Amino acid sequence: MAIKVSLEGMPPLALAAARFGIGWVVVATAATVTRQPIALEAGEWKPLAGLCLLFVVQIATLNIGTLHTSASRSIVLISAYPFFTAISAHLLIPGDRLTRRQVAGMALSFAGIMCMFAESFTWTATQYLIGDAFVLLSAALLGLRQVVLKRLVAEAHPYKVLYWQALMSLPVFVGFSLFVEGTAGYEWSWRAAAGVLYQGVVVAGACFIILVFLLSRHSAGRLGVFGFLTPVVGVALSMWITGDEPTVGLLGSMVLVGFGILVTQLQSMQPAPPPGPPARR
Repeated sequence: MAIKVSLEGMPPLALAAARFGIGWVVVATAATVTRQPIALEAGEWKPLAGLCLLFVVQIATLNIGTLHTSASRSIVLISAYPFFTAISAHLLIPGDRLTRRQVAGMALSFAGIMCMFAESFTWTATQYLIGDAFVLLSAALLGLRQVVLKRLVAEAHPYKVLYWQALMSLPVFVGFSLFVEGTAGYEWSWRAAAGVLYQGVVVAGACFIILVFLLSRHSAGRLGVFGFLTPVVGVALSMWITGDEPTVGLLGSMVLVGFGILVTQLQSMQPAPPPGPPARR
């Protein structure tokens, strides 16, 4: 929803540049305060450049897609990313395998998302289809990016990865914005400014730091399921800020998402088995 509000004041690629310019300042400050070195070694340029390319395309498709669809549809579609995370992790990270319990929990959560998505189809708003396609592509790229981040932070400090991801992407966002959006108008308001600051400081700064630290310590597939909370939180905030009315589809999705997360996490909540009797000598 913050992206949609921010797009009221500036075009999509310029928004990406502003968002990650602010986020880079947050990450650079955190690295400086903690005295964490961020200089790249010779072999680190190539994987980070690949991450940067994936990052730029993912953010660009998200912002452009959100511009051409509604906020609620964008929230629902981007929330499909945990499926792509789990599949990518299953294929690319040794030992990060899907279990039947995880599949069952994700299926329940996905059914919850579909409740809202099916309800949105009652609008018969075909003008949103192009935007929907861009956001769904962004969700697929985001799932893959989570796994790439997981692999990179296994060998480099999270601050270093985030610092260079933002810094290397900034010239690309600025250049494409000047080339594609050079004549686009800017209409600043307090809502748009607040949206940009929120995305820069909280999302691209603090939340990215927390996410990458979690990825360095936990399974990408297991963390991904919590992304299913995104549509619930997003729609709840829309109800609070814009006065949207709750619907049957929304309430049903909240129940299914909650059960999906519970089923997925039951295995980790089970107590460890008691130790066996000591071996005889």
